[in-house]
Amino acid sequence: MFSSFFASDLTLRSALAAITGFLACLLAGPAVIRFLTRLKIRERADKKDSAVLVEMHKGKVLTPTMGGAFVLGAILLATVLFAKLDNPYVLVAMAVTVALGGAGFLDDWVKLTSPTKHGISGRLKLALQGVVGLGAGAALYWATREHTPHATNLFIPVVRENVDLGIWFIPFVAVVITASSNSVNLTDGLDGLAIGCLTVASLAYAVFTYIAGRSDWTLKYLHVPYVPGCGELTIVTLAMAGAGLGFLWYNGYPAQVFMGNTGSLPLGGLLGVVAICAKQELLLFVVGFIFVAEALSVLIQVVSFKTTGKRVFRCAPIHHHFQFMEIPESKITVRFWIVSALLAVASLATLKVG
Repeated sequence: MFSSFFASDLTLRSALAAITGFLACLLAGPAVIRFLTRLKIRERADKKDSAVLVEMHKGKVLTPTMGGAFVLGAILLATVLFAKLDNPYVLVAMAVTVALGGAGFLDDWVKLTSPTKHGISGRLKLALQGVVGLGAGAALYWATREHTPHATNLFIPVVRENVDLGIWFIPFVAVVITASSNSVNLTDGLDGLAIGCLTVASLAYAVFTYIAGRSDWTLKYLHVPYVPGCGELTIVTLAMAGAGLGFLWYNGYPAQVFMGNTGSLPLGGLLGVVAICAKQELLLFVVGFIFVAEALSVLIQVVSFKTTGKRVFRCAPIHHHFQFMEIPESKITVRFWIVSALLAVASLATLKVG
């Protein structure tokens, strides 16, 4: 909408998107929290697999959930207002956000309305994420490969090599989106933890998307892939960062609202899309190391218990392991934020390494 007024000023539009995302969440928060509370859309502590966790989190049972809906709304509002909506990267990012938001809403709704279910089945959730990922991969493949020199390439940082994935780019996109979506979902277990780490990651990828859209910086100075039009995603990433800060205002310890799968699944998927479009997918392992560690802790725990009958961690995901060590929840969260910030800086340093 306003992109036509500031068409040539990406920096200004990105800043306005961040401010809009923040204010939209900040202003909508109280009304949304009251609405969710009135409808009794609350956290289900009895759905946790550990009796110890149920006891630890019993104070959260009256906290409303599914607040991720107003985070998504803030991001989409800021994007519609300030991004160029004919940009294929923006369109794919918005489509993935909406589609995975729908999947997350369905998962939350089943979890909240069924006395016996933990949400939709794991297979159905993976299938929905996979379909969305394949759709995003196909859209990016057909819309960008003719005018983008690195459209189907996987860029390897530091060594600065490109591997052309060809048609395999489509399933690769699906894997990245699904993995990123699930990793963020697993991280969302303590007040402010997931949204704080997501905000840091969004800021890091705002730099990557801005650089990727600048031929003078990519080709002549940093020697990373140039992706024409990718700069518009800076608006999306900063909208996500702004909305994340706005949500953190209410989600910080002690949380007044949780985002639920309605928020964590699409926000993780959106982060994956941005990484793919900026050709910095592998740096997700660095920028999103907290998310990776959370997912790996679950995988290690499951494999270890099924093969040896023993647990590696006191509880998984790993943030619960630290809770079992009697470290205060707020301290765990802040320490994870610190690690996220340091790794985000480290990921930016790779731009000049190699």
